[in-house]
Amino acid sequence: MRTEVSFDVAGTRCAGHLWLPHGQDPVPCVVLCHGFSGTMDRLFDYAEHFADAGFAALVFDYRSFGASEGEPRQVATIAGQLDDLRAAVAFARGHADIDPERIALWGNSLGGAHAVTIGADDPRIAAVVAQIPFNGFPKKVEGRSTTETLRLLGAIGYDALRGALRLRPFYIPMVGAPGTLAVTTTDEAEAHIHTLTGGGETLWRNTIAPRALLTMMTRYHPADAATRLSCPLLVCAAADDRETPVETSRELAERAPRGELRVYPGTHFSFYTDPALRARVGTEQIDFLRTATDQLREKL
Repeated sequence: MRTEVSFDVAGTRCAGHLWLPHGQDPVPCVVLCHGFSGTMDRLFDYAEHFADAGFAALVFDYRSFGASEGEPRQVATIAGQLDDLRAAVAFARGHADIDPERIALWGNSLGGAHAVTIGADDPRIAAVVAQIPFNGFPKKVEGRSTTETLRLLGAIGYDALRGALRLRPFYIPMVGAPGTLAVTTTDEAEAHIHTLTGGGETLWRNTIAPRALLTMMTRYHPADAATRLSCPLLVCAAADDRETPVETSRELAERAPRGELRVYPGTHFSFYTDPALRARVGTEQIDFLRTATDQLREKL
């Protein structure tokens, strides 16, 4: 039941895929949003899992990433990605087979921050799942030296300046080995790249314009949005996550009026690479979403 779909954002086409379960009544829908440099094909298995449980599932690429249009490529902006998610929700609400009052948001990493932010501003959202969510950078990233941090900050500033001058972006790798210039440098880099590429053809590219990291460091505060979230929030964190630490994830759950935190064994990348963990987390997320959407249906 998967179909290719698209929707327009400020004159640019966003590409997506929609899963619809069998049935005649309008169904609840989960709108899934990926992380900082991610692409929708890395979320297909999550979408299929939700569809098997009776939900519609919509995945999409942000503008300038993956199958979506937009130039220059591989350039993320926080405001732009939030607009893309709003447009995805509007598309889902306008679909004849989807119940417009039972739409939930699911976000991974930076997508988790976006899900919380949009959910806080949209009282019609039924529930939010934030998986290993971004909520500010840790003061010090384990394994990254001061020199390496300064190199990354220099790349961010240089790319931001080039953006202000409307020059070609200054690209760096998204994932790299320790000691290299990349957004994420980890001993798990090679395995993580293999996961993101699926070992073959993929929409994902290991390159990014790092300018958006400046906004994430200075002006993006998902925890402030969490205080305005009226729907249930499930935060799923990894015990040994050094990219989005448990402490920052806990803040999201604690500040949300109806927030809940669940901590699982592993690192940030275990949510990408560990099939057993993904199956366990996915089952618990489905239970959470089913409870939230069923309760909402009873009220309606």
